[in-house]
Amino acid sequence: MGVLFERITPVGAMLNNNGPKTGEITSIYRLLSLNNGEITIGGQKNKHQLVLFISPTCPICKVLYPVIGSIKKSESKWLDIVLASDGDEQQHRAFIEQQQLGDIPYVLSPELGIAWQVAKLPFAVLLDEQGKIISKGLINNREQLESLFNAKETGFASLQDYAQKGALNVNH
Repeated sequence: MGVLFERITPVGAMLNNNGPKTGEITSIYRLLSLNNGEITIGGQKNKHQLVLFISPTCPICKVLYPVIGSIKKSESKWLDIVLASDGDEQQHRAFIEQQQLGDIPYVLSPELGIAWQVAKLPFAVLLDEQGKIISKGLINNREQLESLFNAKETGFASLQDYAQKGALNVNH
């Protein structure tokens, strides 16, 4: 059964219904980044924002760091990425250097994690240019991370949202 599960991993991010809902405008958070000065999450922007909650001790997060770097390069015309965590500042500074994450804003904010009710990692939230939550979810691989971008393109926050709303449109 375990081998089967590995072969058919979930296609989209695993939606978390806690915290702000998709379609809602998030509060504006002005936070000091460990490596890029003050960062504003939410509010009016000229690009979408992907906020990715991670931890230096999360093994799944470590698998995603090369993916994050690749996405930062390939999607930079429309997307800004912010890494978020909490804990000991010195540990995170060493982690940023070790993982070569210095060019991606990295904030320590337990308040942001609590406000968005982030319970498990890695967890991502995609905001549009007005600070509206387009999609969010627990992610374990590149496909699940990219499924958040599909929400931007299709207008459906998740596969669950598509199945529910798409079924309604077919029946009417």
